[in-house]
Amino acid sequence: MTLLYIVLATTAGGLLSVAIAAGLTLAVLGRIVRHLVSLSVGVLLGTALLHVLPEAFESGVEPHRLFATLLGGLLFFFLLEKAELYRHGHHHEGDGHHHHHHFDAEQAGSGGWSVLLGDSIHNFCDGIIIAAAFLADLQLGMVTAAAVIAHEIPQEVGDYIVLLNAGFSRGKALLYNALSGLASVVGGVLGYFVVGPWEALFPYLLVAASSSFVYVAVADLLPQLQQRLSLRSTLAQLGWIAAGLGLVVIVKSLQHGH
Repeated sequence: MTLLYIVLATTAGGLLSVAIAAGLTLAVLGRIVRHLVSLSVGVLLGTALLHVLPEAFESGVEPHRLFATLLGGLLFFFLLEKAELYRHGHHHEGDGHHHHHHFDAEQAGSGGWSVLLGDSIHNFCDGIIIAAAFLADLQLGMVTAAAVIAHEIPQEVGDYIVLLNAGFSRGKALLYNALSGLASVVGGVLGYFVVGPWEALFPYLLVAASSSFVYVAVADLLPQLQQRLSLRSTLAQLGWIAAGLGLVVIVKSLQHGH
């Protein structure tokens, strides 16, 4: 059953993002991405700091080792992004970030395959993270999968918008995003069979998962929200972040209630 949960969880984010992208106009998608980025900040930080890290530190492993793993994970994801192999596609023309015209064409035109490659590697890592969480604890796996999905939807929709603005047809952009999403399933299944027998590694893998969540939230998402906005827009951002944190707190309370 654990493998089934992993496959369902790793498939869900890709399917949801493709369904949302297919059913909405470009203008509506742009507005949704902005709100989902704020929501993702709350969900990712809340999941990492309130769920996954406490679970890892309660395992009895020497804290210094876990903190070293956290540091190594942050540096690892920094280097992956430096090599453009861990990209986050939330930018698009008309998103309020004041990119120059044809920014997306430069990002995804002839280098469109590098965008998709980076997205696939990102999804593959997410799949392994989900598998490790489910193997450690079923409820923790569900919470972790929800956090990954919350981030994956704006990421995939953002990539879809970039590819559209770069000249890809709607059908091809959706197809490539769907294929990229399958990398998460591959990572999840591989993680199940490779990580499963090594139960002693679970605390370290949970910390590595947390480092991914913290890195994406702090290095990628929060800087996107650091722009001069009206009071109303700023309050909306804070509201979506609070909503993300609130979801995590509710799930945590329900978990302890069982």
